[in-house]
Amino acid sequence: MRHAHGYRELGLVAEAKDELSLIAPEHADESEVLSEYAALHQELGNWPELEAVCRRLAKRHPGDPAWWIMWAYGARRAHSLEAAEKVLMEAEVLHAKDATIQFNLGCYACQLGNLPAAQLRVRRAIALDPRFAELAKNDADLEPLRKRAASD
Repeated sequence: MRHAHGYRELGLVAEAKDELSLIAPEHADESEVLSEYAALHQELGNWPELEAVCRRLAKRHPGDPAWWIMWAYGARRAHSLEAAEKVLMEAEVLHAKDATIQFNLGCYACQLGNLPAAQLRVRRAIALDPRFAELAKNDADLEPLRKRAASD
């Protein structure tokens, strides 16, 4: 595991993948191994695999919002905004005060054309974590919301 992680951190993804393939089958489903696979799939842009691995990790560790967020990230790229939104709507039940979930739901709503919901979600994210105010100024997903605000 440490070798795979080290290779990945150095940008040597082929070597990291090779190291992961050497892990004994009885350990392949351990969360630490799956976590390394998730990072590798994200780096490689292998969205269906990222989605699958993070779904397993989110179901195994529902109290960790990061797995839900990564699951949605993979779902968005592998399938659609609607698929990603569905993941985070489920996550919101467990993590109503997670600013990243709120912000991402705002981005999805904005891209799906629901600007009032987008505005509400982004404001909620900023209230939970003021650092999202700066992100909201530049996030490409929120461009329709910024255009509407400029025309008002």
